[in-house]
Amino acid sequence: MTVEARGYDGYQAFSYLRPGVDYEEIPLAPSFDRVPAHDLGLDEAQAARAARLVAGNVMISLHEHPQRFPADMGRLRDHQRGGRMFTSYEGLARSGLTAVFDNMMDGTGCIVSHTGWSWEDTIYDIGMRRADLARQRYAHVVERLDDIHRAHRDGTLGIVLSLEAATPIENQVDRVDILYGLGIRQLGIAYSEANTLGGGLKETHDGGLTVFGRRAVERMNRLGIAIDVSHSGDRTCLDTIAHSSAPVMITHAGARAVWPTSRMKPDEVLVACAERGGVIGIEAAPHTTISPAHPRHDIDSVMDHFTYCVDLMGIDHVTFGPDTLYGDHVALHRELAKTPGFSPGPLVAPFEPVDYVAGLENPTENFANIVGWLVKHGYSDADILAVTGGNVLRVLEKTWI
Repeated sequence: MTVEARGYDGYQAFSYLRPGVDYEEIPLAPSFDRVPAHDLGLDEAQAARAARLVAGNVMISLHEHPQRFPADMGRLRDHQRGGRMFTSYEGLARSGLTAVFDNMMDGTGCIVSHTGWSWEDTIYDIGMRRADLARQRYAHVVERLDDIHRAHRDGTLGIVLSLEAATPIENQVDRVDILYGLGIRQLGIAYSEANTLGGGLKETHDGGLTVFGRRAVERMNRLGIAIDVSHSGDRTCLDTIAHSSAPVMITHAGARAVWPTSRMKPDEVLVACAERGGVIGIEAAPHTTISPAHPRHDIDSVMDHFTYCVDLMGIDHVTFGPDTLYGDHVALHRELAKTPGFSPGPLVAPFEPVDYVAGLENPTENFANIVGWLVKHGYSDADILAVTGGNVLRVLEKTWI
């Protein structure tokens, strides 16, 4: 199910430039119909209720990469060298989303130069992205909570500029201020590998939040930057949650008790996150939130993690961060695996490979199908609105200045 593109004026990413002249033109994946639509089996009344809930309320995705990637992922590096991320404004306009935490690509150096998380490349990415956003009128950069409410009122889209790791700041805490000044409103601690702030989930030994990491967390709190620990090690997660004066987010993960990989979070971390007022966004990237009941990754696998987290943490501390994009996500993972250090973490449990996650394949379909699934399974309107936007708004009220 897609919704009416209210407020969208037809702008296409970087259409103010001349393809083939100002940048190398590489065919991109489509925004629609790359894979068959997923049938939830809703009856007429359920479908109408789901459509009403999506259309009339604040819907927030806590983690996405809503860009059109190359149709041929073998051209990924060529695409990234241009430093331009082609936002699918049309796809987002038909998603029902009010706001999306957009995690961009966190620095082209991660893929192109094999030098890691480059400060210069990260700034380049943000600036290039903001140049494109400035050329259109449908989506706007979110800097305050009022910007999300304005998007809902006006039928536009709020883009929350986010980075999955603070690695590019190296050991310079003032770079947190620079990122804030450039519009970043959510920042991860580490992306799978350790950095100057703390440990990543790939490390054999996680030393926890460092002295510098504590300074960085304090600076994020003072500025009003939401903190993410999705790719951090368990000890670093717990230390960050304990040290932060504001609630901490796990923007895209699942429950390790459901699927035993380091990419998922153990109960201890989930409970600590909830006790300090935070939220987890349930992940849906291919081959992550699988479950024994649904070993072939699809929307039902993902919702097994959702129901577990709701039972453990409470309905007020769970939302969705699907972590999807426009293009072949499985092929993207295969391509990224060729770059040393870029793996999101080991997937040690056996699983049945899929070509895509049925029902949660891209940002356009995600929330319509999530709401449809919740309607079909008997959740109340109040609970549906909490897990699709309300819980995030509550955390941001305590986090953003």
